[in-house]
Amino acid sequence: MKKPMLFLMVLLPFWAQSQVPTVTRSTEIAEMVDQVNVSNLKNYMESLVSFGTRHTLSDDQPNRGIEAARQYTLGLFRQFAENSDGRLCAEIDYYTEKADGRRVDRDIRTGNVMATIKGSDPTDDRVFLVSAHIDTRVSDVMNRNSDSPGANDDGSGVVAVLEMARILSQKSFSATIVFALVSGEEQGLLGADYLAKKAKAENWNLVAMLNNDMIGNSASNGTEIRDNTRLRVFSEGIPMVETEQMEAIRKATNGENDSKSRQLARYIKDVGERYVDQLEIKLVYRNDRFMRGGDHTPFSRQGFTAIRLCEYNENYYQQHQDLRTEGGAKYGDVATHIDYEYLRKNTAVNVAVLANLASAPSIPQNVSLDLSPKAVAIENINHTLLKWNAPENGTATGYYVLMRETSAAMWEKKFYTSERSIRLPYSKDNYFFAVQSVGESGCESLAVFPQPIR
Repeated sequence: MKKPMLFLMVLLPFWAQSQVPTVTRSTEIAEMVDQVNVSNLKNYMESLVSFGTRHTLSDDQPNRGIEAARQYTLGLFRQFAENSDGRLCAEIDYYTEKADGRRVDRDIRTGNVMATIKGSDPTDDRVFLVSAHIDTRVSDVMNRNSDSPGANDDGSGVVAVLEMARILSQKSFSATIVFALVSGEEQGLLGADYLAKKAKAENWNLVAMLNNDMIGNSASNGTEIRDNTRLRVFSEGIPMVETEQMEAIRKATNGENDSKSRQLARYIKDVGERYVDQLEIKLVYRNDRFMRGGDHTPFSRQGFTAIRLCEYNENYYQQHQDLRTEGGAKYGDVATHIDYEYLRKNTAVNVAVLANLASAPSIPQNVSLDLSPKAVAIENINHTLLKWNAPENGTATGYYVLMRETSAAMWEKKFYTSERSIRLPYSKDNYFFAVQSVGESGCESLAVFPQPIR
């Protein structure tokens, strides 16, 4: 069933533009979201867990182990490519992981399964990356022989990425979208670390990285709590890579809650809830769960904007466990525990966000908050003057200026203008601001936190 169009009603005073885009939900993106198919997710999952173990150190066998799983997912990506009019291509990016004396006890050939939808605009070098990890483990992280189906951790992320590629490869986007099924997460984020360093060395214009790790379980330990209406998004506040200048500006503007990763997290909540019904996206102000990490972390370490999407309730009876029954409780990460309707919704969030990002123009440039003598003269002191330049990629037909109180998690007001500056009758002392580019389709870029200029 198609969802009704949503409308944004904004009452603007005389100082803002009168032409306001009213449709905030793209029909084309809504149709993509509706294509996420539970039967496909189940079929992918059944095949994935059939390989017994996907441990990173498992032996290469025709129908067992991580290499067999890599070949299966590569085959699916290439199947999708055949129906993509040449937009999608796929490969396994092999490399050698050296023994480290900890979780890798011998040199191994490993690799990440990669698929890419090349952007349609040759002048647009932006890259949006979505990932999941294909490897699994049981209780002993070095046990490469026991069955380790890894249905939720992280088969759920893998099948979601596969379904995203199937759907998104049917459309053309200005920017490039990369789908990565990385190896070695359980052995120390190895495949993600390799890919993040490669992206840095090759100067990818990687705008955003979305890591999907455990997005298919809706029940906590036992089954006393079940909730398939909430999804967590983890994002760092103070960037792991921060120059002295960045630190100085952050401290001067109190922008510790307005890092690029936090802006991406807010974007995911805004766009995800716009397109996916009966799902609340919860922003968690941590890079990851307490004292833990995931495949987005190596990207943060390289200075990229990266977040993690994760189910709201984790079930530790099923995570990193040998398959067994003990004390009346069943342990093990098997497919019967997957909530496929929940997985469908979480997959759909990714589809909506990636499609919206890759369809929008890039961010406005040189977003600034004017502190010049004229801007802060006595008659203007309680106003805020924002200025910016046009985006480098794509055409902005207008801009959203966002505003929230300093204690608010999400943007609370949105003003539209076709100009490249705006004066708001709100004090910069009491509010935070940001600016987004808006394209002809109505899709908006990520928000940019302004820097003060004098």
